Amino acid sequence: MKVRYVVSPEDIPSHYLHVAVEVSGLAANESEVQMVMPVWTPGSYLVREFARMLRRVQAVGEDGRSLSFTKVRKNRWKVLKGKEASFTFSYSVYAHDISVEGIDLTEDHLYFNGAPLFCYVDGSKDDPVELVVHVPSGWKVYSELQEVGKNPPRFRAENFDQLCDSPFDAGSPTEIAIRPAGVPHRIVLCGKGNFSPHKVEEDVRKIVEATYRLFGELPMPRYTFFYHLNEKWDGGLEHLAGTAITLPSVVFAPRKEYEVFLDVTCHEYFHLFNVKRIRPKVLGPFDYEQENYTRMLWAMEGTTDYYTYLLLRRAGLYSPKKYLEKVGEQVKKFREIPGRNHQSLEEASFDSWIDLYRPGEETRNISISYYLKGNLVSLCMDLEIRGKSQNAHSLDDVMRHLWQEFGKKGAGIPEGDWQKEAERATGVELGGFFDRYVRGRDDIDFATFLRHAGLTLEPKDDEATEGEDPPELPGYLGVEFKREGDRPRVTVALDGGPGRRAGLTPGDELLAFDGYRVTYDSVGDMLKKFPPGEKVSITLFRRGILRTLEATLGKAPPSKWTIKADPSASEVARKVAEAWLETKWESLAPKNGEKEARPSKA
Repeated sequence: MKVRYVVSPEDIPSHYLHVAVEVSGLAANESEVQMVMPVWTPGSYLVREFARMLRRVQAVGEDGRSLSFTKVRKNRWKVLKGKEASFTFSYSVYAHDISVEGIDLTEDHLYFNGAPLFCYVDGSKDDPVELVVHVPSGWKVYSELQEVGKNPPRFRAENFDQLCDSPFDAGSPTEIAIRPAGVPHRIVLCGKGNFSPHKVEEDVRKIVEATYRLFGELPMPRYTFFYHLNEKWDGGLEHLAGTAITLPSVVFAPRKEYEVFLDVTCHEYFHLFNVKRIRPKVLGPFDYEQENYTRMLWAMEGTTDYYTYLLLRRAGLYSPKKYLEKVGEQVKKFREIPGRNHQSLEEASFDSWIDLYRPGEETRNISISYYLKGNLVSLCMDLEIRGKSQNAHSLDDVMRHLWQEFGKKGAGIPEGDWQKEAERATGVELGGFFDRYVRGRDDIDFATFLRHAGLTLEPKDDEATEGEDPPELPGYLGVEFKREGDRPRVTVALDGGPGRRAGLTPGDELLAFDGYRVTYDSVGDMLKKFPPGEKVSITLFRRGILRTLEATLGKAPPSKWTIKADPSASEVARKVAEAWLETKWESLAPKNGEKEARPSKA
């Protein structure tokens, strides 16, 4: 059997693409064939029902005669081909989604991710396929698939998985070519933005080189970064030899916003190893028709997030101080999510299909992101390994081991074996650690793990400017709001918070505190007028009915968590810090005028 896909713009102003699936070499005794549309895309663990975007579905035989077909499931069509040796199954797809999981056709750009665009012939996913793409004159095409022809561009994929894992771009983007570690990389910037090509080139090169130094090799002959610049943020999606990233056009300055570009670029590039090659056994070959469950997504995404910031440090794009600030920010965010005590990392990974991509008003109270907690648990595990092995081993050894034993051999990690492989790589027993922080729901004692690197963790509230009185602590409700007109409407009432104890609930529209009107813009300032411990009367609308509640305000969580060097740290701990952050201990020590770190039980 041979399968060829032909993609053509059908109606650019209306954003419609036409797809023809040309199937040939069929046996005469196979009177019917089923065409299957994926319901999800690898790397984004949510059933998205791509078949809902199809229209004008047709099936025709060799002579152009219409063939009978029937939709038998939400994503399957049965084509009655009779004795025909070939037929064409075609459809139109609405393409106006610049997200990394989507397809997008405009007057100057075409992008598609394979899963929401291509049907496959049932039973043929492992067979080679060909792709022909028609684009307007003057457009340049970009793909990491093997190009086998031009005019129109023609590509070959080894199988349907590779076709789905190879994003396609066409238009007139800014293109930058680099060869870090001797491997060709393309940076394709689609759209206008406030970027400096030279700076982007240099910084992306540093990210690639830092990743190369960790693993000692790169697993592909070439790679493409596809950046889609527009007005919104959608993050990135990893692919076998590239990544698609959607970012705001003006993300390249100032520095704080540019760090978003660095973070997502480094995260997606690390996926080249972790997820695309170092992967759970279930994640490839893929079942495109239903959820592919694993309890190891925390190690795929959370560990990747951990290395995102660490490799930016090692690449010289973050200073040691900046890196530790990032860790402190993650600790703060984590400690303010009540759901961390109600869901383990393995549970969060398994429930990704019904939880992570569908947050609701109670999500933060009952679940935890395996990105966030997986990041912090990976950090603690790295420090645990370094401390217990007297700096002889680290999480780096685990990643290199997983690459050599699984990723490089094209084998998936059996479910439940990640701990065993980490122990094999380091000689460090990790059963208790996994029982508490991966399989279990224990809160993380960050200070204990940071001590392995001679560091302390301290909560910090806002401090007074020199010569001024200390700032007064505002009252705290423990609720989050969204703007509706000028009114604050409750979106989340945090479990255990003063607002929730008082009876505030999502949907409440706040009107006044102690009879004084509050607006979305003034609610923060109004809370500053009531210190922690004070009782406040809250007037609100709930489902259109006026109500009054009484809340006893609490103390807000620390405004930040700071990580600093402990002057009394042992020599081994100092060596751990130096090896971990690739810096000298002196760069971590307090400078003149800075307060020395003191041990904390936080």
